[in-house]
Amino acid sequence: MMAGALLLLALLVASSAFYVVDLRDRAILLRLGEMVETDLPPGLHVKLPMLDVARTFDGRLQTLDIAPERFLTLEKKNLIVDFYVKWRIDDVARYYRATGGSEFVAAQRLEQIVKDGLRSEFGRRTVQEAVSGDRVQLVQTMTALASRQSQELGVEVKEVRIKRMDLPNEVSSSVFARMEAERARTARELRAEGEEAAEGVRAEAERQREVMLAEAYRDSERLRGEGDRVAAETFAKAHLTAPEFYAFYRSLQAYREALGGGDTTMVLSTDSEFFRYFRSLPAPPNAPVAR
Repeated sequence: MMAGALLLLALLVASSAFYVVDLRDRAILLRLGEMVETDLPPGLHVKLPMLDVARTFDGRLQTLDIAPERFLTLEKKNLIVDFYVKWRIDDVARYYRATGGSEFVAAQRLEQIVKDGLRSEFGRRTVQEAVSGDRVQLVQTMTALASRQSQELGVEVKEVRIKRMDLPNEVSSSVFARMEAERARTARELRAEGEEAAEGVRAEAERQREVMLAEAYRDSERLRGEGDRVAAETFAKAHLTAPEFYAFYRSLQAYREALGGGDTTMVLSTDSEFFRYFRSLPAPPNAPVAR
């Protein structure tokens, strides 16, 4: 019996000399309550029975989901913010010294750090800026601030995420009315600026149109004058070269202009100089005699 008891005791002591650190955990080794090793690697380890104690903590990314909190904005209005924090142990030795290895204590202190930071950030913003402003910048600022302040806890804040922001019922109506009025004012200003710009464009287009018409009229008059000059020179040369043909051609033009309408009635003597080329033409057969 005595030998069996000693063997059992030996087995118990031998088994207590070994411990395993999981890949997902962070571990420290305590000897009589004092840390002797930190950040133990994953795997099988040996410790002194009865003297050493191995403490392991969850090293994975954890979520601290905090109940919605009220924060005062710059104009002293309440804003209800629902948010959460993603964090994990960064320095296991510091984490143990600051929290005693208690995840509850770590969560409480981290929650207070984030709330103080959010209270400060919302205190610099109006309700409109907080609700409709750049939320990404707010989250990045809060994450950086919480990460710096939580270093004393030995934890790393990976993200502070705002899930929702609501206005209390007593201020929702007034805030929304003010935001609507602000948007309406901005819309009126933009419409006025657009109308002013449109008037400028129309005036410039009208000016360019007048300039183009004036230039076109100037060019057409110049070309018409050039054409008249060339025509006059041509007629003058034709008159000098063949005066009889020129006189005949001018008479044809006069006949076309005077009689081309079809409903023109002229009372002239057949001996008139105007019809002198009619007299020189032979009369067609069976033609009526002019009176």
